[in-house]
Amino acid sequence: MEGMDRERKADGMKIKICGMRRPEDIGYANQVLPDYAGFILAKGFRRSISRETAAALKAQLDPRIQAVGVFVDDPLEEIISLLEEGVIDLAQLHGQESEEDILYLKAVTGKPVIKTVKAENRHIVEAWLDTAADYLLFDSGTGSGKTFDWSTLEDIQRDFFLAGGLTPENLREAASRVQPYGVDLSSGTETDGVKDPEKMRRAVEIVRGL
Repeated sequence: MEGMDRERKADGMKIKICGMRRPEDIGYANQVLPDYAGFILAKGFRRSISRETAAALKAQLDPRIQAVGVFVDDPLEEIISLLEEGVIDLAQLHGQESEEDILYLKAVTGKPVIKTVKAENRHIVEAWLDTAADYLLFDSGTGSGKTFDWSTLEDIQRDFFLAGGLTPENLREAASRVQPYGVDLSSGTETDGVKDPEKMRRAVEIVRGL
């Protein structure tokens, strides 16, 4: 564990900014360079985009930023095709996907998988710690934009992302209390429902300074 801690400190905490849907959003991201940019490819959400829009945005994205496709119980073959065509670099599963689904995606594509878990209590958190997913992402719900009781994540011995209500104002506290591998922001980088370049810049700057 000590070796992993040293490696994490050397690499620094990661930051993912989710909900990219306009060319302007990609332009802002290319300026501040988060580690990951998220595309909501599940249908029916305010920030949902089409496959075609995702491909166009990915083509404009700085190659140093990895594109994450967010799905909610979408057909596995659709996710696989997006990964194999390079529209996205990672798949983030936000629904009721099973461990078998995760193993299948990884076996077919060889690409990383993030599994989102609603961290309602410690029992739910611990039930997913042995998953084959490359990363867990703990949230209060499906893009709820609300924080949750971070104490449920104390002493987690694997890499995970923290999401849910994160903003430039609470990032330092979250990082100090939870010490995640990475943080995931969406509404916390927006003003009036659209990406705010200053909030994006502040969030990345804070994470890089941790």
